[in-house]
Amino acid sequence: KTESQRSCHLIASFIILDLFFSTDMFKRVVRQSKFRHVFGQAVKNDQCYDDIRVSRVTWDSAFCAVNPKFVAIIVEASGGGAFMVLPLHKTGRIDKAYPTVCGHTGPVLDIDWCPHNDQVIASGSEDCTVMVWQIPENGLVTSMPEPVVVLEGHSKRVGIVTWHPTARNVLLSAGCDNVIIIWNVGTGEAIITLEDMHPDIIFSVCWNRNGSLICTACKDKKVRVIDPRKEDIVAEKDKAHEGARPIRAIFLSDGKVFTTGFSRMSERQLALWDPDNMEEPVSVHEMDTSNGVLLPFYDPDTNVVYLCGKGDSSIRYFEITDEAPFVHYLNTFTTKEPQRGMGYMPKRGLDVNKCEIARFYKLHERKCEPIIMTVPRKSDLFQDDLYPDTAGPEAPMEAEEWFEGKNGDPVLISLKHGYIPGKNRDLKVVKKNILDNKLSKNTENTTPAIKTATSTPSIKSEAKLDEVLKEMKSLRELVSSQEKRIAKLEQQLSKMDI
Repeated sequence: KTESQRSCHLIASFIILDLFFSTDMFKRVVRQSKFRHVFGQAVKNDQCYDDIRVSRVTWDSAFCAVNPKFVAIIVEASGGGAFMVLPLHKTGRIDKAYPTVCGHTGPVLDIDWCPHNDQVIASGSEDCTVMVWQIPENGLVTSMPEPVVVLEGHSKRVGIVTWHPTARNVLLSAGCDNVIIIWNVGTGEAIITLEDMHPDIIFSVCWNRNGSLICTACKDKKVRVIDPRKEDIVAEKDKAHEGARPIRAIFLSDGKVFTTGFSRMSERQLALWDPDNMEEPVSVHEMDTSNGVLLPFYDPDTNVVYLCGKGDSSIRYFEITDEAPFVHYLNTFTTKEPQRGMGYMPKRGLDVNKCEIARFYKLHERKCEPIIMTVPRKSDLFQDDLYPDTAGPEAPMEAEEWFEGKNGDPVLISLKHGYIPGKNRDLKVVKKNILDNKLSKNTENTTPAIKTATSTPSIKSEAKLDEVLKEMKSLRELVSSQEKRIAKLEQQLSKMDI
């Protein structure tokens, strides 16, 4: 009888264990995710950008912007504001005399690369202006004091600039005058001005996936979802985070809003919100009591959010899913040195052969250090689960179409063979983009002329010719100055011989 009881107990135990392992409860305890083992690694010293005087201005922006061609870093500048633009391959020690983009009369506060042209970058400054620059294809040879376009409309310093994700030449700027302006860069005009929506300083602005809405975080502790073309607040949440420190808000690809901020007890928080019902958050997580503002970087292809705290020495990453608790902690990458700012490479700039899913450019006091995030895989084959089709550089519509009410999703490209810039990409930009024409002072006409296919190559070659002539002129001046210096040294040498 005792033996039979033991057998029954044993069978019952196996049944209970089997049920436990097959239930959702166990699945939640050990959640399956291909990003659980994401591995972060800083590159070797010779692959860093050294001897860069990173800006010390007290403003909570990333201070760094990256694309598949260049890394741009806001730097210290005497008598104005400047930022450095380096080709990605130009690693090692950067010469103190290296040319900068230096047209602003006050410190530069924010920079952003155009998603549709890897040579166009916008900057906002304490001098109340927004400037748009066209960087030569191989980088700067001499300092660049003259922008392609100056956008004047803010009455106080401009702390945020961000390009529209799908419409060419549409740029948003936000200033400490609590005003958001949306510009048509091709004509240099402010098309939409959002006044009286924010009673205090705007901490962050982010476009949604197709650029039909923006979400903002303000010093009044409100997070707002705004339709900029209707100039209407679609949804808002008061006291999204109750702490007094700055809030950040970004859109996710499914339309939800992800925020970082501080609790009443000064604990850092992250939260997920549904714009259709902003009364209660979908999810809230307490993190730690550090006082650095958390800068969120989002990968819409993998639904992973990376949080980089200013002054922190770590990058935390979370996966957003449809199952509770919705925001899942993955891991933390930690280094010894605190970060002054951070740049985030678009997906098309990553090395798919190394299973690289993110690359950051961490700013130290005197250098910029790339950090590579990879998912370890045994196979050398293309990992299509890590690299779904991603947003490419082609804009689905022009500025005028968007201002008239049209929406368009990003034009997706495959990364199966790595990202190779199309041969005709620059040609298309020149054909439709008035940035180059601004140089010839043709912006008075607000309706862009339709250029024929035959005239396009000549415009392209003229722009290229101007660039070559400028470079030749600067090199001649350099040679001339060196020859004078050599002549002086020879004179000194002859006197010493005597």
